[in-house]
Amino acid sequence: MKDYTQIADKIKSCADDGYTCNSAVVEACNIVFDPAFRRACEANTCGNYGRSWTCPPDVGDIGELIRQASSYKYAVVYQTIHPLEDSYDFEGMVEAGELHSKLSQRLSSYFDTLDFPKKLHLAAGGCRVCPVCAKRTMETCRHPDRALASLEAYGVNVSALARACGMKYTNGQNTVTYFGALFFTPAECED
Repeated sequence: MKDYTQIADKIKSCADDGYTCNSAVVEACNIVFDPAFRRACEANTCGNYGRSWTCPPDVGDIGELIRQASSYKYAVVYQTIHPLEDSYDFEGMVEAGELHSKLSQRLSSYFDTLDFPKKLHLAAGGCRVCPVCAKRTMETCRHPDRALASLEAYGVNVSALARACGMKYTNGQNTVTYFGALFFTPAECED
């Protein structure tokens, strides 16, 4: 595998103070996909099912999304670990999700500068670009160039992804951890 650690290093430098950011490059063939994660979305535990263009069912057919994501050669995975006051700190979890989303948006700008002919950026949870998704008023997406779907919406087993990257999925008591990934195929790997 070609060395893409400079991308992983750049990700760490884009992170804010107040949380830990880790990143690693993995061959996409080592990523585990499972359509069962769509059922978790359908249970609507996050409240975004059918309320965001980047969430199921609107994000697309799970089989097609898995085929799309698994067609890439590599993924650079990033993880943010945020401290919480205690394990019931729901406000801290929400704030951590917003900080992760802000990092994901900064990384999208950086990823746009990378000269890979094929790339897909997936983040944590539903898209947070707009305070309220246009889907809720049945408008088209206001920022399709910035909107990010989640790893889970594409069927990525994030726990297995963490292991494949040498990261922990759970990082101790009184923390919350979020993941994102840029799937890419360099020009020299294209068919």
